[in-house]
Amino acid sequence: MKIRIEVDDAISDEEVIIRCREISSTIQTLQQTLLQSLQKVKLVFYKNNVEYYLPVSSIYFFETAQTTIDAHTKDDVYKIKYKLYELEDLLPRSFVRISKSTIINVDFVYSIDKNLTSSGCVRFYHTHKQVFVSRHYFKALKNRLDERRTYHE
Repeated sequence: MKIRIEVDDAISDEEVIIRCREISSTIQTLQQTLLQSLQKVKLVFYKNNVEYYLPVSSIYFFETAQTTIDAHTKDDVYKIKYKLYELEDLLPRSFVRISKSTIINVDFVYSIDKNLTSSGCVRFYHTHKQVFVSRHYFKALKNRLDERRTYHE
């Protein structure tokens, strides 16, 4: 795949054109990545009646807790006023759903313990926090991790 950037002072709006023989999964991923990079996700987090404006990239994972959604950073937990299915549409591609109750940021995944008979355990860099990935979502997680590794090497 070739990547070329052309600078043209005459244009008013920037445009990205992808030329391909056919639309492959790599091309679709590239398109989604470009689109998501243009959409700067702005979420408001809450803790003790205080609003926080954190970068989404600092979130390790989101999980349901009773009737609310918790957003976990390395050292803290915040509430957020979205449902998980809404977050799936808003969050960048570094986030992936791993169970009915959890969405994780694959950029922070340190290890995955795979258990053949039940769910696997996901651990994160620089924190004691861990979550469980259900067998149903395990393949999607592995694919996203492989995709991230491929594009960041």
